[in-house]
Amino acid sequence: MKRKLEISELIFKVISYTLLTIFAIACLYPFLYTISGSISGYTAVFRSEIVLLPKDIQLEAFSTMLNNNMFWNAYTNTLFLTFYGTIWEVLLSVLGAYALSKKRLLFRKGFNFFLVFTMWFSAGTVPQYLNYLDTQKVFSSVGITDDKWLVVIAMGMAAMNIILLRNSFEGVPSEIEEAAIVDGATEMQVLWRVYLPMSKSILATVSLFFAISRWNGYYWAKTMMRDADEHPLMVYIRRTLDTYQDPEQTAGWNEIYAPDSMIYAMIVVSIIPILIIYPFIQKYFAKGVNAGGVK
Repeated sequence: MKRKLEISELIFKVISYTLLTIFAIACLYPFLYTISGSISGYTAVFRSEIVLLPKDIQLEAFSTMLNNNMFWNAYTNTLFLTFYGTIWEVLLSVLGAYALSKKRLLFRKGFNFFLVFTMWFSAGTVPQYLNYLDTQKVFSSVGITDDKWLVVIAMGMAAMNIILLRNSFEGVPSEIEEAAIVDGATEMQVLWRVYLPMSKSILATVSLFFAISRWNGYYWAKTMMRDADEHPLMVYIRRTLDTYQDPEQTAGWNEIYAPDSMIYAMIVVSIIPILIIYPFIQKYFAKGVNAGGVK
């Protein structure tokens, strides 16, 4: 019996490691292919000769991209949306989750129900668009013409992340809160000095969710921003891709690098901040999801 268990366990491990390896390769390959495509020569990219490693290595695509002021303007817009959007979204989520975690809150069950209800049923794209148009009019009436602030404020709620934070806050022992109140702490002091320090993992996780969402934001940024100079990086890359797919735009293109190499170079540079930040937050990721998702 013991030998059968050892054999079955060995088979399970072999199958598990094999599947995980295949999954890891499937996730890693597009990234490696993009890097290879960004530094490969015109002919290799044009004829789709790249499988994994680059061919006819050149850095002209990166050089051209790095000297493109419009690209860096879009990059700056993305940093703006990500930085302020994440701060705004985390602030709203923390305040909402803290209130919903309190059993003494009037109509608490009703508020929680409506929060979850928005995850089951959505009003749809058109009502959301009309709502954003009304918000845009309000902004214009008070002199705010920068549509980046509209995207930051309008995209400030995410029901799933509020629920994760709420569940984490509910796990904080009530005795600790009571001790802080006895010592004279106000509600904001309890939140700031008790709940937040004890919820670092879920805060880091939710912040990462928000940041990635804002960094990769495309549809509403493209729809709501009237000025092309305010478009973030993803919209600019898409617009550039549409341009390079037009034969008239690429007529007489230099044969050092293909138009696709420029797109690949932009993609590589665009994901660098996420690659830098993610390893520092990864240690909180699994713990934070577990802490917020237990209930």
